[in-house]
Amino acid sequence: MNSPIHAPSPPSSSSCSYNRPPPCLSPGSRNFKSPLLLPQTIRTSQKMYRCSGGHVEASSNTNPLKNYVMGRSTSGWFETQPLVSEQLVRRRLLPVEALATPTVQDLSDTPLIGDDKIGVLLLNLGGPETLEDVQPFLFNLFADPDIIRLPRLFSFLQKPLAKFVSVLRAPKSKEGYASIGGGSPLRRMTDAQAEELRKSLWAKNVPAKVYVGMRYWHPFTEEAIEQIKRDGITKLVVLPLYPQFSISTSGSSLRLLESIFREDEYLVKMQHTVIPSWYQREGYINAMANLIEKELKGFDFPEKVMIFFSAHGVPLAYVEEAGDPYKAEMEECVDLIMEELENRKITNAYTLAYQSRVGPVEWLKPYTDETIVELGKKGVKSLLAVPISFVSEHIETLEEIDVEYKELALNSGIEKWGRVPALGTEPTFISDLADAVIESLPYVGAMAVSNLEARQSLVPLGSVEELLAAYDSQRRELPPPVIVWEWGWTKSAETWNGRAAMLAVLLLLFLEVSTGEGFLHQWGILPLFR
Repeated sequence: MNSPIHAPSPPSSSSCSYNRPPPCLSPGSRNFKSPLLLPQTIRTSQKMYRCSGGHVEASSNTNPLKNYVMGRSTSGWFETQPLVSEQLVRRRLLPVEALATPTVQDLSDTPLIGDDKIGVLLLNLGGPETLEDVQPFLFNLFADPDIIRLPRLFSFLQKPLAKFVSVLRAPKSKEGYASIGGGSPLRRMTDAQAEELRKSLWAKNVPAKVYVGMRYWHPFTEEAIEQIKRDGITKLVVLPLYPQFSISTSGSSLRLLESIFREDEYLVKMQHTVIPSWYQREGYINAMANLIEKELKGFDFPEKVMIFFSAHGVPLAYVEEAGDPYKAEMEECVDLIMEELENRKITNAYTLAYQSRVGPVEWLKPYTDETIVELGKKGVKSLLAVPISFVSEHIETLEEIDVEYKELALNSGIEKWGRVPALGTEPTFISDLADAVIESLPYVGAMAVSNLEARQSLVPLGSVEELLAAYDSQRRELPPPVIVWEWGWTKSAETWNGRAAMLAVLLLLFLEVSTGEGFLHQWGILPLFR
């Protein structure tokens, strides 16, 4: 599959790409969406833009809409009431430009905290800190049905399959982690981001505590929640450290939180909200553009460098059949970064591809490795890799990109290679995350329900339950990679044959373990997998 290569148009005379009228917030299109849950009509400094039938209509009417919410208590739902007064709406309803760069002073004019204890929960993947952690980490990863999806009929095989796959993959994975120092730096870097975020929030007069919850390794999300309870947090902002939303990343963590919240009386009473994605924020966009601009200056001819955005892939079925917004958000994110670079007179060609696919199923295309080879054949000599879906260095950046893809690029005819570092604790990025948290505080425990248009952004801000209901109502029935049998030498038949073979292997292993007899024991093979 040929990868699309984009040559940006000449920069416009406008000083900022965020001054354009906002497009309609529709799930089927890439959109400019605010980080907050807004009414249907978005008020700018002089005009208001209304979405209707896929079109944007401008109006000189400057009266802000009333935004009604349904509040939730432990006994059920409150009576519908205004979220804020008209006077407060007039003061807080920001121009479109300010939606991307929040004005913290405006928000701090009114008390957002009071006697509440504010907490921020950062969600991330997690990673093995030592080589001994690799196999149990992989087991936790593959035991998640959002990572390896089995048909419901075979769901009972999830953990046995996870055990089998993790044992088989562990030796190769250990080699990768050994090459980057013997373990993942993800926890250390996420802890550093949490500390810098805490400092930034306190500097903005929001004395919040920041917690780290990992999905597949320590500190697990459950451990973070227990600490949140011990600290007596009353208002919680959940902030996944994934710029773009995906069912397999943020969605998996939210499903875990949903199960934890449902079973704990303290958490039921604790108000919370989730910032599901933040790729469109101006602070994030500027931080990414700053890093790209800096790395381009290291090339002899910066204007001839191909900017290569590499994102973590997801199975194609997640997007096409389950409605995962990841691809749309990723494409919009790249567009926004390139628009910012154009404003800086940087008009390099660029492309987007997806890395880290596993298994026989089809993932989002174009694939990073195939695209690198293709670019080499087309005569590209200078390439700058941009890890667009990662905000911390870990195995996918330090080993997969820096080692595997760099070697592939040099062997494919690309002579000059560069890589943009992950954001880490970049000050502009951290400050913008703090602003995102502050913006979300008025929405903790509240959800706009009177205006359906307000919920048409790809993944609107809301509570865990509301988000799961909005974007992932069929989450327990996400489609398996292949759902229709086809005869002959087809991909479908090949995949089903692979499934049947895997089931046969699992059954064989089960019988060997349960009976203690069989040829695997006799040949001394099975003990190797213990």
